[in-house]
Amino acid sequence: MGKLTQRDVNKLNTTRGLKALLSKSFNIERAIRYVDYERKLKKLQVELIRLQAWTIKKNERIIVIFEGRDAAGKGGAIRRITERINPRHMRIVALPKPNEDEKTQWYFQRYVEQFPKAGEIVFFDRSWYNRAVVEPVNGFCTQEEYEIFMNQVNDFERMILESGIRLVKIYMSINKKEQAKRFNDIKNNPLKQWKMTPVDEKAQELWDNYTEYKKAMFSKTNTEISPWKVIRANRKTIARISVINYILKSIPYDKSIEV
Repeated sequence: MGKLTQRDVNKLNTTRGLKALLSKSFNIERAIRYVDYERKLKKLQVELIRLQAWTIKKNERIIVIFEGRDAAGKGGAIRRITERINPRHMRIVALPKPNEDEKTQWYFQRYVEQFPKAGEIVFFDRSWYNRAVVEPVNGFCTQEEYEIFMNQVNDFERMILESGIRLVKIYMSINKKEQAKRFNDIKNNPLKQWKMTPVDEKAQELWDNYTEYKKAMFSKTNTEISPWKVIRANRKTIARISVINYILKSIPYDKSIEV
């Protein structure tokens, strides 16, 4: 990079800056970007606390759903969103595959059971949209079940909104090369190996199938009343900032509320 400015030096001469410089994976330029990211993140997290305070005060109910390819960074984004807010008034929902009883229920039923009560925000790390992409690609549902879902989902979301629940839909998008790189990092990190699933193992092979169903999902469900927001997520730090900014923009909370 070019000559360091005094402002750059000041950024590096902080706890965050020194910590970044001491990391083997950082150079000076990356360390400066990391300090900028941490500062932006802290400011946005204050706004998230304000959003939550407004949600509690006004008895609002908010759902934020995260979709995207495997290893797109959904979990990491949710962790940055929730790490500073009050855990008693929010939940993270990442449902496992349905059990035998759930398989006999209306498809949306187990998701409805996780909906927020007054004053609560619920974050879905994958949602009912499993049936739009993951399930048909991997043969976890029939063609008929897929078509029924696609015919019902817009009406389902209209009912959610008409009931007074606020719904935010986020899709985190990465390219094929970045997904392969992240899978490799996960496989070689003993602390992350648990993240790899049989579905993840086939994701690169089925890339084009995922793309086909993803396009169909957007075409059908990116509606005026319930739109999708696609977040480019090849750079995790930029994606996390973009996600938080979008959530704050989507909810008309009182920015002057005391926290």
